[in-house]
Amino acid sequence: MSNKRGIVLMNLGSPDSTKVKDVRRYLAEFLMDERVIDVPYLVRLLLVRGIIAPFRAPKSAKAYKSIWTDAGSPLMVISKKLRDAVQQLTESPVEIAMRYGSDTPKEAFDKLLQRAEDLEEVVVVPMYPHYAMSSYETAVEYAKEAHKKYNYSFKLTIIEPFYDNPIYLNALADSMRAYTEGSDFDHFLFSYHGIPERHILKSDITKSHCLKTANCCETPSEAHKYCYKHQCTKATHNVAAQLGIPKEKYSISFQSRLGRDPWLQPFTDKRLTAFPTEGVKNLVIACPAFVSDCLETLEEIAEEGQEMFLEAGGTSFKVVPCMNIQATWVEAVVKMIEPVQKAVTVSV
Repeated sequence: MSNKRGIVLMNLGSPDSTKVKDVRRYLAEFLMDERVIDVPYLVRLLLVRGIIAPFRAPKSAKAYKSIWTDAGSPLMVISKKLRDAVQQLTESPVEIAMRYGSDTPKEAFDKLLQRAEDLEEVVVVPMYPHYAMSSYETAVEYAKEAHKKYNYSFKLTIIEPFYDNPIYLNALADSMRAYTEGSDFDHFLFSYHGIPERHILKSDITKSHCLKTANCCETPSEAHKYCYKHQCTKATHNVAAQLGIPKEKYSISFQSRLGRDPWLQPFTDKRLTAFPTEGVKNLVIACPAFVSDCLETLEEIAEEGQEMFLEAGGTSFKVVPCMNIQATWVEAVVKMIEPVQKAVTVSV
């Protein structure tokens, strides 16, 4: 790949600090996204700025403090290390961008232009293996908006969700192998970030399949191209098969729900408290919706989740770290770009 092509690794983002004001500002930006809380603007404004952000910010700031490092937010630190690791394997300049907070797509694009004035193409790699309007879609649209608004001359190429890409699946399985081979665990839980059921219904291009058909995730349908639940399910089965985990020893759950609307089930927190009563005392848990460790993995699962499980009678709680800067994952990112496979080019 020549340096006429640049690469942007795009993730969610993080508050600038653990101060309540910074966390509140970050939450407001995040939750005001119409693809996250998809209600009319004025309703969203009242909910987010009048209720959710002010009341949630102090609690979230405390949670961030429990995982913050001397170098800053774990997600940002890992993202920069991943950028540097990918850079070592390609001649093309590599930068990072975030959907919320600092390191915007514009900032990433401008840095690439400083490093390669003859830039002809920028490949954006959303760090989301699965399609969801509140993660992959909003990141892609944000990058496209910046590309159009500032009239960049280079073309923009977006890597599609890679949940079924063998290169990714091999890296994901590799990250979990040490926790399954020779390990005497009772159960392996794949905990994915949750989304409201209405997001699944909105993304169903058939309007008649998702959550409406028996075994909808297992029944072939065009809807699966945009179905988060199906993609999580398929990736789980593929990785479990690679690792040789029997079907009766693993399951899927969904974490991080917000509000009272119906969200995808089963809920991770409910499963963690129920497992010990079902005879599951030694649990291994992974969070494959995330490629980099962050608040949802380090605090919600590794801290709060472990406490729930042990207090309910569990004995051993092992959390599989995200792929972060694992060598096979770094190699997978490069291979998914060179040559670009399963990508959508956005016209200038």
